[in-house]
Amino acid sequence: MEIINKFFKKYWILIFVFAIVFYNISISDVQVRNLDVNKIQYVEIAGKVLKTELALTSEAQQKGLSGRRELQEDESMLFIFNYPSRYSFWMKDMNFPIDIVWIDEKLNVVYIKENATPESYLPTGQAGPESFTPNKNSKYVLEVFASFSEKNNLKVGDKVKFLSS
Repeated sequence: MEIINKFFKKYWILIFVFAIVFYNISISDVQVRNLDVNKIQYVEIAGKVLKTELALTSEAQQKGLSGRRELQEDESMLFIFNYPSRYSFWMKDMNFPIDIVWIDEKLNVVYIKENATPESYLPTGQAGPESFTPNKNSKYVLEVFASFSEKNNLKVGDKVKFLSS
């Protein structure tokens, strides 16, 4: 019995930390599994809550923010895909620059393209449009106003929350 008590006294901090980490991982997994994508109205990212428009269908995803005049600082567009992959984005028919944020199935930021400009679609001297592709799989992609990432110190690894009303 004394050996067990010594073990717990010596390693109680490690056991406690492991329990907290396991609890936090399981809570975030529950949020993702119970997610009703049709009810998402806001995205919480980098300490900011943004109104979001959903791009759920392939048609909506192909169009994205193309043709729009602007995107307000409190607005975003959230692309929701059926499975994780390395989804590429380009700036076809865009009228303003944006930041593009790729998010994995556990709602962690995995890649950020800052200041993607409309001019990147047909860059001078290139054969075709430039596209932006993450180096990791993602299930969600969030488009926000250009400089959002810098202004709000957004980093790879940051946690994202999807919110209804």
